[in-house]
Amino acid sequence: MRIIRAEPQRRSRLATRRPAKKAAKRVRKRVVVAEGEAPVPEDDSLAALRAAAAGCRRCPLWKPATQTVFGEGPEDARVLFVGEQPGDAEDLAGRPFVGPAGRVFDRALAELGLERARFYVTNAVKHFKFERRGRVRLHRSPDPSERAACRIWLERELATVRPDIVVCLGAIAARAVFGNKFRLMQQRGTWQTLPDGTRAFATVHPSWVLRQRGDEARREAYAHFVDDLSLLLKVRPE
Repeated sequence: MRIIRAEPQRRSRLATRRPAKKAAKRVRKRVVVAEGEAPVPEDDSLAALRAAAAGCRRCPLWKPATQTVFGEGPEDARVLFVGEQPGDAEDLAGRPFVGPAGRVFDRALAELGLERARFYVTNAVKHFKFERRGRVRLHRSPDPSERAACRIWLERELATVRPDIVVCLGAIAARAVFGNKFRLMQQRGTWQTLPDGTRAFATVHPSWVLRQRGDEARREAYAHFVDDLSLLLKVRPE
């Protein structure tokens, strides 16, 4: 039995609604966050983490960005995907993997018969780093201090979701999970075991596929990307 296809559907966690006349309005206090700091989440839920991350000031990337782009997906997802950072489309939409690279990602999952809605999808860095050229915002890679400042959010997402499998998309994501000695192009598509026993592997970021020059090069890069992701179909429950 394949773990992705054979896993039973989990029941959604629905909160019991109280009668409208008895429901008390919850007033949130405005929290002022100092430069270099981040709000403390109210609890360990993804909703609380997302709300806290929206006010993060641990690095300067929040200033030019439109908004924080937090992860999304089921809180009990068995597979968690980690990308690198939001792009222009993600910064505007406030959702991960909704731009051109996201469409490559969705296409690859669909070809393998996998539903994205069953997975938790996030990024190692939650703000879009860019330089402006006229009206165009060109992607820039976050530096080590910015990646380190954002690491607390990925760690909390992993601790809350507690996935069976982590898939890293791109070198920045792989180093955030496996450490700086990880070499993506040498170690892509091979199973690793994290200190807590979680199984994980890395592949290229779908934007890398789009950057290949020429149709043939892109087709080959895409085929290898799909082949790496097909590892998810070969896992058997222990």
